[in-house]
Amino acid sequence: MTEEMKTIGTETVQTPAELSFEKAMLRLEALVAKLEKGNLSLEQSMKLYQQGIQLADICGKTLAKAQLRLSEMESDNPEEKEDGE
Repeated sequence: MTEEMKTIGTETVQTPAELSFEKAMLRLEALVAKLEKGNLSLEQSMKLYQQGIQLADICGKTLAKAQLRLSEMESDNPEEKEDGE
């Protein structure tokens, strides 16, 4: 997977679509910490909030895909499901 880079403010970061779930979560946690400090301008806060929404969307979609894969695995192996009940 090629990681596309772009500059946000003075920081060069991977575009959200290229981030792994783990990296997206770490970035989201870092954004929340910055916003919670409360020492940003309104414009900076809005930019970080927008980035946070994108990261949360990536995490949500990744989790939904993982849940679908798990459901498919369970339906492909009904014997294992019966043994566990």
